[in-house]
Amino acid sequence: MRSAVAFSQRKKVEMFETEMRKLPQIALRTRHYFSDGVYAREIFIPKGILLTGKVHKYAQLNIVSQGDISVLLEDGLKRVAAPFTVVSPPGTKRIAYAHADTVWTTIHRTDDTDLEVIEKHFVVDTEDEYLAFLNEAKLLTG
Repeated sequence: MRSAVAFSQRKKVEMFETEMRKLPQIALRTRHYFSDGVYAREIFIPKGILLTGKVHKYAQLNIVSQGDISVLLEDGLKRVAAPFTVVSPPGTKRIAYAHADTVWTTIHRTDDTDLEVIEKHFVVDTEDEYLAFLNEAKLLTG
């Protein structure tokens, strides 16, 4: 049943995101870190910003190292403050509101260092793209 709930949450976030895109947008400060087999993407989210993320194809580790943020987690909308760590399952798409300046880091296991290759491998923009990824993976393994 969790997958049906996750699907419903992602669809709701996508609908909300469509409306958000009609508003002025800002570029978030992003830093990229690479270590042996590890890639970390750190974003700085200014206080008062409402944002959404992409759909993640695989589980990943997320760390809030600074700030206070309300974020949609698997068990609902939660307000969390640093330090906070969560493992996101495959198919996760987040929506969040920063109550204070927040630093959020997502960590992936990869040997790639090309940001375009990394993004293409780990995330998709929409629910439909995620479902296509799942179907393709099933065809390759099944």
